[in-house]
Amino acid sequence: MQTIRKDADNRNTAILLIYCPDKQGILASVTEFLNENKGNIIYLDQHVDHEEGLFYMRVEWELGEFAIPREKIADYFETLIAQKYSMQFALHFSDKRPRMAIFVSKMSHCLFDILSRYVGGDWDTEIPLIISNHETMRPVADSFGIDYIVVEINSGNKAQQEKLEIEILEKYNIDFVVLARYMQVLSDDFVKHFPNRIINIHHSFLPAFAGAKPYHAAHQRGVKIIGATSHYVTADLDAGPIIAQDVVRISHIDTVDSLIRKGRDLEKIVLSEAVYKHLQRKILVYNNRTVVFN
Repeated sequence: MQTIRKDADNRNTAILLIYCPDKQGILASVTEFLNENKGNIIYLDQHVDHEEGLFYMRVEWELGEFAIPREKIADYFETLIAQKYSMQFALHFSDKRPRMAIFVSKMSHCLFDILSRYVGGDWDTEIPLIISNHETMRPVADSFGIDYIVVEINSGNKAQQEKLEIEILEKYNIDFVVLARYMQVLSDDFVKHFPNRIINIHHSFLPAFAGAKPYHAAHQRGVKIIGATSHYVTADLDAGPIIAQDVVRISHIDTVDSLIRKGRDLEKIVLSEAVYKHLQRKILVYNNRTVVFN
């Protein structure tokens, strides 16, 4: 199934994500570097963390008239700017469409939401692959024309099967992974292959209401608010850098079924927001925290 591109002008741009110790002159040096090389800046956002003494920045510029060839931009920037300010940076290009793989188990709500946004052209990405530990969602993948591979995992074959999953992801040239309610814990080794490139979603009841039926437990306690959290996956379960969160208020009239329905709606929205920010290269991770630019 073909996606629909909505960015009609499709301007080719470059994006820099930067962080470094804060000091005077960083912003001026970066913008001067771009202006002197005929880079038309179309987006600039920056933040100073005064407690940590760190400067964060995202800048995007058009490449049409830029004087430096794209394959040399990183080297020039490293030599002329980054070294001077002890700067860490990542360079991206808008014409490089990230390739996403979806991991899913048996719940379909996040999967359908992702695929509807994908085929609707809301996201500038490719989704060539869905991996699951069950056959359940194969008809969904088939209807969208996406390859579906089942990798069954249990306690006895986890290391072997995760190695297979990594090989599959490499074969498909996958850039990042989205866990659309994938009910398996990823090993440290798997996560290390995709640092800050695995996005997860879960309800925000943890750790108070752990287990298989958190909405039932929350209903019994009479909670007044429920939420969802999307984050990058790290070795610490459900404790990676948070990308997006949201909440919805509930009351005594809500049943377990209505809590589940509202919770799933929230999970879809929060996960999709996190994926969108990732695709826009608007997330900068430092020390298990994120700076998410507007």
